[in-house]
Amino acid sequence: MEGRLSGISADAGGPSGRRTRKISVARHWKKLGVVSWLCAVMIPLAAGAQPVADVGRPAAVSTAADYLIGPGDLLQIFVWKNPDLSVEAPVRPDGRITTPLVPDIQAQGRRPTELAANLQQALSNYIQEPVVTVVVKNFAAPGNSAAVRVIGAAVTPKTVPYRAGLTALDVLIDVGGLTVFANGNGAKLLRRENGAYQSYPLRLKDLVRSGDLKANVNLMPGDIIRIPERMF
Repeated sequence: MEGRLSGISADAGGPSGRRTRKISVARHWKKLGVVSWLCAVMIPLAAGAQPVADVGRPAAVSTAADYLIGPGDLLQIFVWKNPDLSVEAPVRPDGRITTPLVPDIQAQGRRPTELAANLQQALSNYIQEPVVTVVVKNFAAPGNSAAVRVIGAAVTPKTVPYRAGLTALDVLIDVGGLTVFANGNGAKLLRRENGAYQSYPLRLKDLVRSGDLKANVNLMPGDIIRIPERMF
C-alpha cells in the first residue's frame, strides 16, 4: 500500500501532475474573477432598485382607500354568509343605490368602507351582526368626477376613464403621446387633497422618449395632467 501511495505521489510530482495543478489553479482563479465581477455589478444594481409600486410616486399621494364613490360606479356588495343579499349595485345619477332590504341609501361622496358601515347598520335591523364589504367593480364613465383629465400639449387632450392601477404612461398612450411642441418635463399632476388641489412635477418627456420608468406615477380618480408647450 505504501509503495502504491509513493508511486502516486511521485507521479503527481512529475511534469504531468504539475501541469494538472496549474490548470486547476487557473480555472479556480478564473471562477473567482467571474464571481467577483458579478458581485461588483449586481450589488450596486440591487441597492439602487426601487419597488415598482413606489417608483415616481409624488409625496403625500392619496391611497386607494381615499376613493370617493361617484355616479356611474358599479359596486359589488358582499354580505358574509348571506348570498341572497350580496349583489351588484350601480350608483344612480342621484348618487344613491338600491340593495335587498335597503332600497335606498346614499353612496356618492362616501368611501367604500364608509358605505359598508352604513349598510351594516341598516341591515342590522333584519339580520344579526351583518358583515358587509363594498368593492368598486367598475369606475364611472368619462365626464364623471372619477375620470382622469389630460389638458394642454397632448396629441389628443381628453378625459380618460379611471381604472385601478392606472398610470401616467397608460394615459399618455391613450391620448396619443406628446405633441412636437410639448414641454413634457414641465408637466404637472394636479390632485385634489383635503379640499384643495396640490401640484406635483411630472417628467413625461423622460418617460416617453427615454423610457425612464422612474418618471411613471400611479394616478388617482379625478387627477388632472397639465402639459405646457415649450418656450421658443
